[in-house]
Amino acid sequence: MKIIPEIADKLKRIKLLILDVDGVLTDGSIIYNNDFVETKIFNVKDGLGIRLLMRAGIDVCIATGRSSEALHHRCKDLNIIHIFDALSDKTAVLKMIVEKLDVSVEEIAFIGDDLPDIPLMKLIGLPITVADAAEEVKQIADTVTEAKGGAGAVREVCEAILKAGELWDETLHHYV
Repeated sequence: MKIIPEIADKLKRIKLLILDVDGVLTDGSIIYNNDFVETKIFNVKDGLGIRLLMRAGIDVCIATGRSSEALHHRCKDLNIIHIFDALSDKTAVLKMIVEKLDVSVEEIAFIGDDLPDIPLMKLIGLPITVADAAEEVKQIADTVTEAKGGAGAVREVCEAILKAGELWDETLHHYV
């Protein structure tokens, strides 16, 4: 992810990271078994990035058009409590998120990857997309990750937020 000065300034202000799921936290694949139970594959590095971000005091929220038990299990595992799923319009929850979490839209980053994400991306402070996003989404985003969705893109953004906010060295002290 290219961190030009304008993006670095926006990253420093982030207090909330909103994540789409399919195509961002996953590679976009949906697997059903013979009993129609849905399976999703999540990247453990993305999970650690989310944990590090939340440990540093930056909230993480899910805003997705689909709902699945797999998502709810992953959110429980990561202690993500702000989950907005089965959304036909992701912008509809923005006012509630801003009020509930006491953040301004300028303090929000959102990672989306496809056409339904564009309206929300236009309303928040830092719209981000993944390397394999739809072209129309890349045109709206302020920055594009080097990693594809489900392959470390979320971790990349989490690290960028922590580094821009000068929280990375403190984060490393827990491990090195």
